[in-house]
Amino acid sequence: MSITNNLNKIKSELPKEVTLVAVSKTKPNEAILEAYDGGQRIFGENKVQELTQKHEDLPKDIEWHIIGHLQSNKVKYIAPFVKLIHAVDSFKLLLEINKQGQKNGRIIDCLLQVKIAQEESKFGLDFDEAEFLFTEARNLASLNIVGFMGMATFTDNKDQLKNEFKSLNNFFEQFRTQHPQITTLSMGMSGDYHTAIEQGSTMIRVGSAIFGERNYI
Repeated sequence: MSITNNLNKIKSELPKEVTLVAVSKTKPNEAILEAYDGGQRIFGENKVQELTQKHEDLPKDIEWHIIGHLQSNKVKYIAPFVKLIHAVDSFKLLLEINKQGQKNGRIIDCLLQVKIAQEESKFGLDFDEAEFLFTEARNLASLNIVGFMGMATFTDNKDQLKNEFKSLNNFFEQFRTQHPQITTLSMGMSGDYHTAIEQGSTMIRVGSAIFGERNYI
């Protein structure tokens, strides 16, 4: 199937309240433009250098998200244009985003990354740390925490995926009763987004199901 067909198929299945981020990391500009011509405007990258180059080369109405682990010293390169930072997992990173937002006269939207997976290799905060960071961030005027992001364990066990996503959704729902500005729950990728949506995800990050398998070079 073509990229356009893949995109249309996924979009046709999505509830209207769920936002699709097309994960274009490692993909050439031609592939992104095919998705763009198919109506997609939100794209996610995980490497700062690749993101800044693509931002320069591609249409200016694309909304760029940085979805991978972000180092503080790289924030300055994306601060002028990034729409959403998905993976804030430290106070140090929050401070740097705020500093660069201030420099660029912008308020940068962010998600706090909560660790719900079993794997040691996954980054993220526990629920108490996320709550603490949210409280601290209220003093930072050049960023705006709009929700949470979580990555489930890489597994075919549907019950495990369901429980991991459900734990973050419960936290999200409780949290936003007191903080209505929390509107985004980014959960679900190509292999598990159906389960994530069932468990309350409002934003999915889909790469290979749109663009085909990734080439790791």
